[in-house]
Parts: sequence; structure tokens; C-alpha cells
Amino acid sequence: MKRIFILLLLVSNNFVFAKHPPLETVDYVDLDRYLGQWFEIARLPQRFQKGCTATRAIYSMRNDGGIKVLNSCHLESPTGKLKEAEGRAWVKNKVTNAKLKVQFFLKRFKIPFLAGDYWILDLGYDYEYAVIGDPSRKYFWILSRTKFIDNELYDELIAKAKSWGFDVSKIIKTQHSKDL
Repeated sequence: MKRIFILLLLVSNNFVFAKHPPLETVDYVDLDRYLGQWFEIARLPQRFQKGCTATRAIYSMRNDGGIKVLNSCHLESPTGKLKEAEGRAWVKNKVTNAKLKVQFFLKRFKIPFLAGDYWILDLGYDYEYAVIGDPSRKYFWILSRTKFIDNELYDELIAKAKSWGFDVSKIIKTQHSKDL
């Protein structure tokens, strides 16, 4: 019975991994160019972002060579209560700099959460936009240096996401205020 269970587990795991082709990242990321402020354009829904609008991320270098991550959003509307989360990121593939791990902390207790994959799947020539995802296809973000991107670019990035195996029917466009 134990052998049958192990065999079923191995077959089911292989089926899960075979569901999607391997996820490719961009060839190379210049981290100095990648640092700075990014606005979230769209995302797959996540518990930790429930109610978030006007979401942005600021990346900066840490003294230890890692990357400081400061995410913020306004709850329920672009003028709602500000919510912030501070974390850290580090490069997992130093050849491309396109595969990172990101970890956030329970601010109150300084307790770290598990680190998650942050893979840069697509990147504008001038680092004007970035598409982030993970191999499980559970996490997905479109980021931009500006609060809004052209509809044609948005549609192109969504089409790419679909081709990579992300469930684009669940993607949420992020609301931003034009005034703020």
C-alpha cells in the first residue's frame, strides 16, 4: 500500500509540474537600473493585498548587498488608509539577476515570513515596465514606472501571461488616482 501511495504521489507531482512548460525569465537585469519606484498596474489576487489600490513598490540597495523592499497601498480607494510592508530581496541567480527571493516581516514582531520567488519574466527596454511571476503561476504582477500604461502594451503583456500559463481571467487591474 505504501508503494502505491508513493507512486501516486510521484505521478501526481510530475503531472503538476508538466501542466506548464518551465517558466523563462529575461536574459539579464541590471539591478542598478531596476531599483527605484514601481507602480503596480495589475496582479493576481493575494490575501496579503486584499483591498489594496494605488499600490507601489520602492526598491533600494541595502548595506549587506541585498535589496530593501518597501511596498505600500491604500485600502479600498486611492485615498484610503495607507498600508505598508517592509521586506528584503536577494538575487538567487547572479548570472541573470532575474530570479530573486523576497521576504516580508510581521512589522509588529519583526518575524519573517517565508521567502517567495520573484522572477522577472519580461522587462521593457528602458526598464519602463516589468512583469513578475513565479513558477507555480500563483503570483503575478505587472509593474510600471508610471501609474498607467498604454492599453496596447497591457493587452500584449496579458497575452504573454496567458501563454506562460497564468490564469489571466483572475487578473485585477490596479486602481490609481490621476491626482496623487
